[in-house]
Amino acid sequence: MPTIPQPARISTSRAVIALLVQQMEDALGDDWTGQIANPTPFASDQESETYAWLSEVPKLREWLGGRQAVGLSESGFTIRNRKFESTIEIAVDWMRRDKTGQIRQRINELADADRAHWAELLTDLIIAAEDTVCYDGQYFFDSDHPDPSQGTSATQSNDLTYDSVSVTVPTTVEFVAATLSATKALLKMRTEKGRYLNAGAKRFTLMVPVDFMDVAAAALGATVIADTVSRTNTIQVLATLGGFGYDLVINPRLTWTTKFALFRGDRNAQALIRQQEQATQVSAIAEGSELEFQKDVHQYGLKAIRGAGFGRWQHSALLTFV
Repeated sequence: MPTIPQPARISTSRAVIALLVQQMEDALGDDWTGQIANPTPFASDQESETYAWLSEVPKLREWLGGRQAVGLSESGFTIRNRKFESTIEIAVDWMRRDKTGQIRQRINELADADRAHWAELLTDLIIAAEDTVCYDGQYFFDSDHPDPSQGTSATQSNDLTYDSVSVTVPTTVEFVAATLSATKALLKMRTEKGRYLNAGAKRFTLMVPVDFMDVAAAALGATVIADTVSRTNTIQVLATLGGFGYDLVINPRLTWTTKFALFRGDRNAQALIRQQEQATQVSAIAEGSELEFQKDVHQYGLKAIRGAGFGRWQHSALLTFV
């Protein structure tokens, strides 16, 4: 009878730490985090960072009567760093006896927790965005962001609605139309000086809760869609003729039942910001420690200091079926 290979035992703290570091380096977690959230252009080194947000440069104008210099106004926002940890305790005897790779699995899960953390922070931010103020003094997802380029009372909205027969079960036709409505809203976003901020946008990230995964996949991927009649999927036509592309993110952390979010995915200044004061560190209390002597266990822990915040609201839109 052939011998069943056994997983290599992890019997020392050095082996545990090496495996944990390797697992953390092998993957970057939910890959959508980099599509919608910039890392800060500098290393944070304090409890919170305040960002000076300068207004946009003016459009080119015909040179009539000399140059007309336009000053840059300044607003700001602050992102606070928070300290996070995850620690496990392993009995020394378990390490010695482990033949089935259970310790390896637990170490892998600890690395997974670190990889998923940015997604958790950003999802919390997205869910709170309808009730949290961003740099212009309005909620991040809001229907009345100021539009100074069009007058003192003009506004623009990234908090959209779309009429559907069922708010929780929209049809594929409705979902295509709603996605295009959100795309149009992003393409029309203006800066303080009237320049179209997303005029060159081609790549978007469509984020949906799990309950919308099937209809969102059909809306983005089906060549033909139908309700009472069959028709060509306009999203596919735009991909062919205009080079527009959508990345689908199915986010199980979202609590929405009637909403989805659309983000611009091809811009350096993105909708959200990831701030890191200290990258994830691995620590251990292991061989020769008082903990081992007293309790015959080892402890392995992760520590990170980081935060997340709102960037440009003009690069994202929330759509609610009504």
